Amino acid sequence: MRITTWNVNGLRAALKKGFPEWLEQIAPDVLLLQEIRTLPEQLPAPWRAPDGWHVHWHPAEKKGYAGTAVWSRHPIEDVQTGLSDDDPEGRVLSVRTGGVRAVSVYLPSGSSGDARQAVKEVWMDQFLAWSGALADADEPVWMGGDLNVAHTEQDIWNAKGNAKNSGFLPHERAWFTTLLERGWHDAFRAHFGDVQGPYSWWSNRGQARQKDRGWRIDYLLGNAVAARSVTSVEVAREAGLQCSDHAPVTVTLDSP
Repeated sequence: MRITTWNVNGLRAALKKGFPEWLEQIAPDVLLLQEIRTLPEQLPAPWRAPDGWHVHWHPAEKKGYAGTAVWSRHPIEDVQTGLSDDDPEGRVLSVRTGGVRAVSVYLPSGSSGDARQAVKEVWMDQFLAWSGALADADEPVWMGGDLNVAHTEQDIWNAKGNAKNSGFLPHERAWFTTLLERGWHDAFRAHFGDVQGPYSWWSNRGQARQKDRGWRIDYLLGNAVAARSVTSVEVAREAGLQCSDHAPVTVTLDSP
């Protein structure tokens, strides 16, 4: 089984930039999407319920903003949204499919200013508590998404220069460490080991995309049951550069 997470930075735009071709090449069995920024009815007809896929949408109430989705080659059941009953920005979508619990997550960014950073930090606290039960679950669970936090200096270009920026603040990095301490396994870092990068997001400024001066903020986190079955992890940098500002990240499993 292959599970891919991808912040597409607007699905309607991505469809015009090569998303269908990259989807065929990456060939996931389960696709976790973030920042879809669309309602299903706004998509071209073939993509509202794409052939061969079981699809569940969780768009934001605000049009053109945020939102998540899960596509699967297997039937989707037991759909849950949000950390609570209220998720107006469509940031968490959890389903059971193909023998795994798959969760698409889009954590808020705080880069636009103090007000959004405050929202992000409340959300982080709630997410830490909410995700604990999934980490302890007896079934395999994969949380995939844009968490808007680079965990270590290996996950960001120019760590010193970004030390005071949202997404790499000391307490945000400590929050991610706590996630791992509570039972989540970072499949990407376990696979690539003690190396710099590879990154999954690049700014449009300062030739960051061309020079690969990026951040790793897109994760596939598995609980203990899920992490045992990982055989490989891939980052499709070129797909990210062509279709989005984020690269898709994929884990291949030898079993659910």
